[in-house]
Amino acid sequence: MRHLFSSESVTSGHPDKVCDQVSDSLLDAFLTDDPMTRAAIETTACPDFIHVMGEVTTKSKADVEQVVRETVRRIGYTKDEYLFTDKAKLVVSLHAQSPDIAMGVDSTEELGAGDQGMMFGFATNECDNLMPLGLNLARALTTALTEKRRSGQLPFLRPDGKAQVTLEYDGAKALRCSTIVLSAQHDEDISIGDLRQTLKEEVILKCIPSPLIDEGTRFLINPTGRFVLGGPAADTGLTGRKIIADTYGGYAPHGGGAFSGKDATKVDRSASYVARNIAKTIVDARIADRCLVQLAYAIGISKPVSVHVDCFGTGLIADDKLSAWAAESWDLSPLGMINEFHLRQPQYAVLSETGHFGGLQAWERVAPERREQLKKMVWDEARG
Repeated sequence: MRHLFSSESVTSGHPDKVCDQVSDSLLDAFLTDDPMTRAAIETTACPDFIHVMGEVTTKSKADVEQVVRETVRRIGYTKDEYLFTDKAKLVVSLHAQSPDIAMGVDSTEELGAGDQGMMFGFATNECDNLMPLGLNLARALTTALTEKRRSGQLPFLRPDGKAQVTLEYDGAKALRCSTIVLSAQHDEDISIGDLRQTLKEEVILKCIPSPLIDEGTRFLINPTGRFVLGGPAADTGLTGRKIIADTYGGYAPHGGGAFSGKDATKVDRSASYVARNIAKTIVDARIADRCLVQLAYAIGISKPVSVHVDCFGTGLIADDKLSAWAAESWDLSPLGMINEFHLRQPQYAVLSETGHFGGLQAWERVAPERREQLKKMVWDEARG
């Protein structure tokens, strides 16, 4: 059955991504000095104003203002005409973690979950990194925008930008790109015609494989015709509003909790990473073409209240058996997840720019012994 499916990605200069990067840069700074930092940092940004707020319990003496301004500078908001820069007014409202939450986390030796909730992990064999094709393509476009801006290859580009790729599928197989949307913030002195032609030739056609483009593919490049004012000067940013671009581009459910600004005792982050590792292990072992994993937690309880695996009917092993295997094969307590995947190391600012899955992170590595366990399970079932 043929259908269309769209996925979106944004550049590092998107207002919500600015806030994600500020929150995660602060988390990294605190973790550098104190790996036991507890944090839930929220950032909001609007024209020439940044507000950092939330909970932080740490021994770190990191300079919050310096980290924030360096982050905004690194993203590229350094020119006064952007109406939002690294010199923006900054208000900091950070306080210690609630003792009621801390009591729940510290309630067991394994650490209790820092909140209740459900988290999802997903993997598909569409691409080599076992991520959905549509999201990979959208990310390739926004990554190219950022790289060509920073290198000076396309000097008219400004930091904000978005991409959306709509694929036509026949069942689970992607056939073609139906529509490609690319919106890039730009200097005032470039004509819309030159901008559209340059972005098509230098970004889209160099990022999207030619077999996916045909005479029917629509290219919508800066469709409003003008995108000079962008970033937090045009649209208020807030941490945690790009959770679908951060994860699987809409190909899988999302539990709702964002990652950025949170230390790994918050299972919104740690359990989502481990759920991806479980799903990726199953697909990497060729046990299924696609796999969705859900983990659910109660605040203060170390072990998940449920572990669910769904292979969408493509699995060589029954979903209930895979669920039981996953629960036994990973230590799904917050401390177990933190220790296996090194989640107390500063590493999060770059993820808040490039996405949390599909790269070289520890949770993207499949343990060979788990892969072999799955193959043995298939062999045992075949033998009866």
